[in-house]
Amino acid sequence: MLEWLKRLLHRPEGDRAICTAVVPAAGTSSRMGGRDKLMEPLGGMPVLLHTLRALDDCPQIDEIIVVTRSDLIASLGQLCRDAACSKVSKLIVGGETRTHSVLAGIREARKDAALIAIHDGARPLVSQEILQAVITKAAACGAAAPAVPTKDTIKRASHGVVSATLVRDELFAVQTPQVFEASMIRAALEKTLEEGVSVTDDCTAIERMGMSVCLTQGSYENIKITTPEDLAIGEALLNWRDSL
Repeated sequence: MLEWLKRLLHRPEGDRAICTAVVPAAGTSSRMGGRDKLMEPLGGMPVLLHTLRALDDCPQIDEIIVVTRSDLIASLGQLCRDAACSKVSKLIVGGETRTHSVLAGIREARKDAALIAIHDGARPLVSQEILQAVITKAAACGAAAPAVPTKDTIKRASHGVVSATLVRDELFAVQTPQVFEASMIRAALEKTLEEGVSVTDDCTAIERMGMSVCLTQGSYENIKITTPEDLAIGEALLNWRDSL
């Protein structure tokens, strides 16, 4: 029997699974024109601080581990202290790839953590509804991620020529946090690295092991800041939220 299923079956009824959030924040922001996207201002404070505050406010998250660059450790530590992000327990240096960084964060999680929530540092507008829904689902099925239906028609192409039009009703844009039973995601990512396979998200590592990932309702507001245009969209979304 899988380790995660054993834990679920033997957890007392009503007993909440301990959840550690791992926040990859070690990227180079190569598509931001030399600017560090995580430290760029959004609504008057750094992008990363929005992210950490959202996680800190979630009652189903027990600790937060930030995986970042060595040159940001001191400044991010001060940022967390000033913002009173009480659940940030560790800031550690990331590895050569995102997968290395995420795995480093997982290895630093508290020993009794049953769930690992992996959330992009550059997704500052995640809502409490998304966080709570995906953590609850992962506690029930072992692996879950928020997703939204694609709005555009998606085509497969080769050398600039369309080879197929995909069925839009079956296509979803997957977001973060992606939440997994702790031993499951650790084993999946270790296997990925051992085999030298590059994955675009952490769900892919689980899928490669033949495991299923459940989807929960995401939001079109839960954008990832990647380019300067995304910052403008983020500002507009914050203003829109304030107007509601």
